[in-house]
Amino acid sequence: MASRVLSLRIDADLWDRIRERAAKRGMTAQDYVVTTLVRDDFDERFTAAVEETRRFYDRRPDGTDRDQDPDEAPVPVPVPHHVPPYSSPSAGIR
Repeated sequence: MASRVLSLRIDADLWDRIRERAAKRGMTAQDYVVTTLVRDDFDERFTAAVEETRRFYDRRPDGTDRDQDPDEAPVPVPVPHHVPPYSSPSAGIR
């Protein structure tokens, strides 16, 4: 994996707090900051994935969203014609 350099100008008080927090965890300030950024990035991606899953599963059988006005026309959900509506009991196990 390639690495890049990020240079920051940080207020002295903030830098001291970062160094103290890093020292409590036995880390360098650089490792502490990188770990915090990675964790924040993961949280954002995880939240986006959860929201996408909710949107996917929050549909009625007729294809409309559960929060959609029932008087609106239903949104058709495309179903591939080559996929059977169920899985066989053997599920490919022989």
